[in-house]
Amino acid sequence: MSVLLVDDHQVVRRGLRTFLEVQEDIEVVGEASDGEEGVARAEELRPDVVLMDVKMPGADGIDALRKLRELDNPARVLIVTSFTEQRTVVPALRAGAAGYVYKDVDPEALAGAIRSVYAGHVLLQPEVAGALLSQEETHGGHGRSGTLTDREREVLALIADGRSNREIARALVLSEKTVKTHVSNILMKLDLSDRTQAALWAVRHGIGD
Repeated sequence: MSVLLVDDHQVVRRGLRTFLEVQEDIEVVGEASDGEEGVARAEELRPDVVLMDVKMPGADGIDALRKLRELDNPARVLIVTSFTEQRTVVPALRAGAAGYVYKDVDPEALAGAIRSVYAGHVLLQPEVAGALLSQEETHGGHGRSGTLTDREREVLALIADGRSNREIARALVLSEKTVKTHVSNILMKLDLSDRTQAALWAVRHGIGD
């Protein structure tokens, strides 16, 4: 899988590259030092995963996430942050991040996180999931669970369990294309923007327990 590194500290980028380049299934295809350059490089290189710092001069990680969503860039964005920046992680997830890891994460755990978001999982630490859930009753879709079909509720439960479309397809004996259609319908019916919001909505409403 191809990875783009976006961080304003060259030492951090160098350290990440050094470790990731020894992983047989991960290729670092480029680097960027701020959000604006990160968006441009993501559009140029079309990486599978972007490792994105939150706080950077100029366009920060959240600005970059919003721009990538506007451009419909398919890259999965994994936020790399410090624990003290936790309050900025919630807006990042709202903006479309697939998850986050701390800057002091164990190298093997980082590689696992990249593989996880590449596979379509939503990577949330419990404290951030709790912060998201406590901010509002929901970001959208309040009281609309009755509009979902039985099959859509099954798909939603598996999204909440962190399953990728491929894994959902295997579990329900469906094609990935059919699962993708179900996911789109769920997001539309519940007025949600992405899988992260869908997973949190499901947890809030007891789907998948």
